[in-house]
Amino acid sequence: MPDPAPRSVLARLVGLRPGEGPVLAWAWAYIFSLLAAYYVLRPIRDQMGVAGGIENLPWLFTATLVGMLALNLPFAWLVKSLPRARFVPLTYRFFASHILLFALALYGAPPDWDVWIGRVFFVWLSIFNLFVVSIFWATIVDVFSTSQGKRLFGFIAAGATVGAIAGSSLTAGLARSVPSWGLMLGAVVLLEAAVFSMRGLARLSERLHRVPAEAEAQAGAIGGSMYAGITRTLASPYLLNIALFLLLFSVTSTFLYFEQAGIAKRSFPDRAAQTAFFASVDLAVNVLTLGVQLFLTGRLTQAIGVGATLAILPAVSMLGFAALAASPTIWAIVAFQVLRRAGNFAISRPVREVLFTVVPREDRYKAKSFIDTVVYRLGDQVGAWSFAGIGALGLGSTAAALVAVPLSAAWLVNSLWLGRAQAKRDRAAEAERAGTGYAEGI
Repeated sequence: MPDPAPRSVLARLVGLRPGEGPVLAWAWAYIFSLLAAYYVLRPIRDQMGVAGGIENLPWLFTATLVGMLALNLPFAWLVKSLPRARFVPLTYRFFASHILLFALALYGAPPDWDVWIGRVFFVWLSIFNLFVVSIFWATIVDVFSTSQGKRLFGFIAAGATVGAIAGSSLTAGLARSVPSWGLMLGAVVLLEAAVFSMRGLARLSERLHRVPAEAEAQAGAIGGSMYAGITRTLASPYLLNIALFLLLFSVTSTFLYFEQAGIAKRSFPDRAAQTAFFASVDLAVNVLTLGVQLFLTGRLTQAIGVGATLAILPAVSMLGFAALAASPTIWAIVAFQVLRRAGNFAISRPVREVLFTVVPREDRYKAKSFIDTVVYRLGDQVGAWSFAGIGALGLGSTAAALVAVPLSAAWLVNSLWLGRAQAKRDRAAEAERAGTGYAEGI
């Protein structure tokens, strides 16, 4: 017999199977465009947050949570009433129109308005980034199965990293010569490219469905209640533990964010230099992330399972916060921030999305959106005001790091529980498809 055709580099790298290539390419283009747009805007937001006063950041986080709550119900109505092919582009263009308004405000507003425009933009972008990325992953979870997710989600996340590198490199290179409003216009173009890519993905996604009824269901509106994201999360131990996972991650991330903001203000008095600094940190995170996503994430998840892979980031966080408590130096904080964010983007985020492949379709959009936005920003609140409270007591970063150690330990236990629960649900779904009657739930 003749030897089988040699497998492509991509097939060997991620275990690509027939029919998956074009869908994977559209998914890559989709997330690349989204993250490039966000990372063009992120350094501008961080610089504006510093310019508005670090002492005001807890209030900006509070405003962000209020904004998340205000947007969740209209978004739930769109999910309930419109098919995915309509509500996703509408949502992205809603945000794109706001970017144009911010660009116009920065171009034409008096200089003494800059601080207030910056505060509003800080809140808006903190809402934008969670909504648009959550919608992306909800779409991906709707398209790919659990087994495909374990193989491919890390590689798809690499598209996010390449986009983030492109966006942060663009801003780092142009921040001193191109005004912020000009960079914002570039972000609008990238967001429209994401809409185009999403439609390409939707056209090809049905070929991945093992059950024809699943492809047919995607063509219609999801239906259900506007409040299902909240009620179904609170009623499900599985979804509640996903929410706890994200809450603990967010609280501990906020501690590190405040430290980084303080470092930037002390070290870089010039606003353009601050923007370039934040962009450079983002660039370092994304370069480190990319190699792990391309060569390790998928293999690691298949080798040790979802739970153990999820537990890596809380384990690293325990060690990192303990080291930070022992030696709270500037470079230790920056190094830990880079390592932790890279671990989240490369491993924790794509593997966490696998958890949603075993929930009903309504939960993939409504409960997931509620968890990814409101719960995440609730964690910001807890972290921001806890950090402020620690400072008000006259305690420094060492105390915040010590508090984060047991939080990270609880997060690790939560990760292992989620891994076992996800595997149990996946076995039940496979058995149901096979007609064995296995229906043990969680």
